[in-house]
Amino acid sequence: MPAPAVSPQPQIVAGVTGAVKRYAGVLALDRVDFTLAAGEVRALLGKNGAGKSTLIRMLTGAETPDEGVVTLSGQPLDLAGENRTRQAASLGVRPVYQELSLVQDMSIAENMFLGVWPRRIGVLDHRTMAARTRAALANLGLDLDPGTMVAALSPAERQLVEIARAMMGEPRLVILDEPTSSLAAAEVELVFAAVRRMKARGVAIVYVSHRMKEIREIADSATVMRDGRAVSTLDIGAADTREIVRMMLGHDEKKDEMVEVRQPGAVTLSVRNIASAPKLEDVSFELHQGEVLGIAGLLGSGRTELLRIIARLDPADGGSVVFDGRDTAGESWNDLLKRGLGMTPESRKDDGIVPLLGIDENIVIGDPARVSSLGVLSWPRIAAATRDIVARMSVKAPLTTTPIGTLSGGNQQKIVIGRWVYAGSRLLLLDEPTRGVDVEAKSQIYAIIRKLAGEGKSIIFVSSEIEELPKVCDRVLVLRDGRIAQAFTAPDIDADELMTASIAGQAH
Repeated sequence: MPAPAVSPQPQIVAGVTGAVKRYAGVLALDRVDFTLAAGEVRALLGKNGAGKSTLIRMLTGAETPDEGVVTLSGQPLDLAGENRTRQAASLGVRPVYQELSLVQDMSIAENMFLGVWPRRIGVLDHRTMAARTRAALANLGLDLDPGTMVAALSPAERQLVEIARAMMGEPRLVILDEPTSSLAAAEVELVFAAVRRMKARGVAIVYVSHRMKEIREIADSATVMRDGRAVSTLDIGAADTREIVRMMLGHDEKKDEMVEVRQPGAVTLSVRNIASAPKLEDVSFELHQGEVLGIAGLLGSGRTELLRIIARLDPADGGSVVFDGRDTAGESWNDLLKRGLGMTPESRKDDGIVPLLGIDENIVIGDPARVSSLGVLSWPRIAAATRDIVARMSVKAPLTTTPIGTLSGGNQQKIVIGRWVYAGSRLLLLDEPTRGVDVEAKSQIYAIIRKLAGEGKSIIFVSSEIEELPKVCDRVLVLRDGRIAQAFTAPDIDADELMTASIAGQAH
């Protein structure tokens, strides 16, 4: 009688055994074991600071474990320094980080072949670059000119170009770190389609996201991390969301408190008939003292453009902005800063932080004069001011001089908001303030924003995650077809109704 057929064991593409990593006395990884098979999509879950980024950097060769072993396709990752990252790349590792690595002053094609440009008779082969780039973009459903400069692309297009670059060649392990945080629903489907194509080719994928709905749709399994440890690896289809959140936090999820309805104060900001082709046609609204005003709308609806016009970073084609009873026409960004404006940008990496500077320096650049004496910075004053903001923002960091680029996304975002709290800003424009931030840090940021509003600050809150707007806003305006199409007031702000209002008229 023939022996029963034994199904072949899936090939292990990546393995980490007993990994330990310490930074300045902080235990970032604590004896982590991790294995990933060919064709498997593994979600990597955990709040910011749980060790996800460190584990990813181990797999890419960017970090060397203090203890433990990393193997890729059965080969130990054993070189040092830059040679280690090259070794990982030669074994098929392709990371796509949340903070993108594209060079803005180069074309899409040049970025696709960065460092490995094809040559013909000693000269760059632009024709080959363009053809291969066009094919790679087409695989993602993108119709972009390979000669387009990256600086001219939207954040969503940059994200998709980065993913297309990772898919070139023969990747064995692709790491996607928050790949959809800047994408609209239709573009998310493009990413999912790309992931499924890679999976079908036997590529192993690490998928980092805080969006549980996405994870359930695209992942086969999930590894949950907490405090530097891999707490559990489980089948995502059989896992209960509340149990996953409990594993991530170490306790049950705290429910966000509903927004308490408050009597609006005096008008802080009056926006009238703002137009800016092609996205804004006729936008008018008022913002009151102590109010959190949400702006909802699809990606590309003009939300960021509106904030930049209010902040005098971009000109408008028409209309007016009145701040504290005074028209801002003729004023500059710096003028408005002096009058009490603060703004957190959509892209934290590009516009929000100076990664190599410390927490302290990133905070006080909001108003260096407050910590100066006769034009000279006073480090004791800087330290005192920083300690106050770090405490108010619930920032977790070993030292106030720690480079901000080494912190989790949630802590970086709190510091970016804290910069304007330190500067005494009364009007805050917050563009995607919780992008790439975990469940717990989001709740903390909501609480910070509500507290600032309670202190009398006026806040505009722009978010692509419609479900968070009812948790933090007193009112929400829906921006559609260049105008404010609908308004909702707490406690009658419903996420489903906001989505319906945002997509109305978009069926064509």
